[in-house]
Amino acid sequence: MARHALFALLLGLGVTLAMPAGIADQSTTPKDDEYYELYKVLVDTIDQVDRNYVQNLSRREIIDAAIHGILEKLDPYSSYISPEEMTRFRDDVEHKFGGIGIQISMENGQLIVLSPLVGSPAYRAGLHAGDRIVKIEGDPTEGITIDEAVKKLKGDSGTDVTLSLRHLGSPEPEDVTLTREVVSVATVLGDSRKKNDAWDWMYDHELGIGYIRITAFSRETASDLRDALNALEDEGLHGLVIDLRFNPGGLLTSAIEICDMFIDEGRIVSTQGRNTPERIWDAKAPGTFSGFPMAIIVNRYSASASEILSACLQDHHRAIIVGERTWGKGSVQNVVELEGGTSALKLTTASYRRPSGKNIHRFPDATEEDEWGVMPNDDYLIRLTPNEMRQLVMIRRDRDIVQWHAKDAPAQENDAKADETEPPSDSPQGDETNTEPSDENEGEQSDGGGEEFVDRQFEAALGYIRSQLTGDHFDDE
Repeated sequence: MARHALFALLLGLGVTLAMPAGIADQSTTPKDDEYYELYKVLVDTIDQVDRNYVQNLSRREIIDAAIHGILEKLDPYSSYISPEEMTRFRDDVEHKFGGIGIQISMENGQLIVLSPLVGSPAYRAGLHAGDRIVKIEGDPTEGITIDEAVKKLKGDSGTDVTLSLRHLGSPEPEDVTLTREVVSVATVLGDSRKKNDAWDWMYDHELGIGYIRITAFSRETASDLRDALNALEDEGLHGLVIDLRFNPGGLLTSAIEICDMFIDEGRIVSTQGRNTPERIWDAKAPGTFSGFPMAIIVNRYSASASEILSACLQDHHRAIIVGERTWGKGSVQNVVELEGGTSALKLTTASYRRPSGKNIHRFPDATEEDEWGVMPNDDYLIRLTPNEMRQLVMIRRDRDIVQWHAKDAPAQENDAKADETEPPSDSPQGDETNTEPSDENEGEQSDGGGEEFVDRQFEAALGYIRSQLTGDHFDDE
């Protein structure tokens, strides 16, 4: 009862802490009494701040500050999600929301369309990269922020939004009314597009080498990947490159399902928590894609679920790993709803182990010599210079843009997938540190100064696949 009384006190500041005599003796243990005394200190502190601090703070501000203070003692991946942040958090997790299917950006103070997404309302209406959004619902966009624009563009599925657009080369704006739909953010991408703007999953048509880029692990990533693999098999798939660079992770279940696509038996991953029993996931044979060599490209920003996938396929000798050492996030977070689901606690509750049993998590005091992350296979450690990294990001973003052209038959690939946001971050979500592996003595260095950019990591992965196919000595075991 002591604990229940204290919870009531935390919800109602200023309520007396007095309890009827004898209750603690009759219904509590020494540990409960210790909790009571510690909670009392917390409640008294909150109460004093609420009543006597020199500036007036709302009780919500005080409680939020107390929660953040507690979480600062934990790892950087545990966090509090306030009511104001919940909508965006759900959008990030689900990769779904009501919208029109465009990416937007600011250029010289003007709101521009970075790219529509294939099959979205914006795509069907003829919006294209470079369009200036002059007004949203009659309100000028001059001086608007990206977040403000996103709020105006998003809305319930089935509702309308009117934009005033100035197309490139057009002197006068044009009003376009779009009906919002449930939009899913695409996480499975290719290297280049076909004439109908759908991704061409086959990179080398002569040898049958596919290329798939996974940008995050959402609820739909596994099914979208399976669709891409089925399309590749129909075209004669003989080798596959999966690009996980800049992938910060996502859902554990999604990573497990994808691992199971490429191995037919054995351990995928296991997790162990302080108050939770060990959980293990093993592969099953049905639905396995096998019989072709694979290479996975990673970099220092590949984290969490990306490391589960790359570690699993490396340990089972199903794929080689190319690139550089991954981020080193070997922990699992559970989302605990608070206040009836209007806020939430993202709490680290377990750590995971790769099939070999090796550690992945990079602890705060870890050194370069310690065991953490996923290391590339021998002879495939290739670290890009900062200049090469910037060029890679720019080229990839350019490839993602749907260029304007006549669309006689718009593709409906992956339904409507886009987001009315800025382009995704290139660093793992939730990380609060800037720790990066040293640039010294890791792989070849090249500035690529002045010359056409060559993606050395991708070329190495592609070279491996080609050598396996032409040499005919791939071992799928």
